[in-house]
Amino acid sequence: MHIILVEDDAQLGDAIRRALERLAYTISWYRDGNEALSALRDHDADLVLLDLGLPGRDGMDVLSEARRLRVTTPVIVMSARDALDSRIQVLDAGADDYLIKPFHLDELAARIRSLARRVRGAAVNKLEAGALSLDLGTFDVVWHGQKVELTRREFALLQALMERAGRIVRRESLETSLYGPDNAMSTSALEVLVHSLRRKLSHEAIQTVRGFGYMIPREPL
Repeated sequence: MHIILVEDDAQLGDAIRRALERLAYTISWYRDGNEALSALRDHDADLVLLDLGLPGRDGMDVLSEARRLRVTTPVIVMSARDALDSRIQVLDAGADDYLIKPFHLDELAARIRSLARRVRGAAVNKLEAGALSLDLGTFDVVWHGQKVELTRREFALLQALMERAGRIVRRESLETSLYGPDNAMSTSALEVLVHSLRRKLSHEAIQTVRGFGYMIPREPL
């Protein structure tokens, strides 16, 4: 999952970035409201974590303008503004959730998982495709009844594919989700990662759709 983090507090932003990267998320961090709005318009993110008190442009303005421009990316607002009127105004402006600072990073991670489930139309954290299952809460991956140990990046790739099981996932979308929109990775980085994941599962578990991307069948062998 590629997350846009908008937070001007360097210490808090760095703590959030490091915590979420340990959970296999890819983070693009912006500290200015104008930069954040440009990123929302131009980048294909899965979720936005948005502070309200930002330099350049207030977070409320960023949210309102993004929704006016029909940006539908889910948004979790993080703010110390705890007044009821502020929370109602932000939610009515198009935010999907509101988290009051200070908060525990474990709660933030749980809210991200909850919002991701709602976007997928799922009720639980587990993704399943045939003999393959992935638990987003515990990070357990099971293949034909056996637990498989994956690296953070391998887990992120498997999650991106399993969330769209039975559908082709374009390589450009995978690269953005895994490395961010401004990545400087070599063109072979994704192929190397797919090869590594196939060695731990099986070659048939991930299909290559030449010229487009990759796919996990709904019922992999």
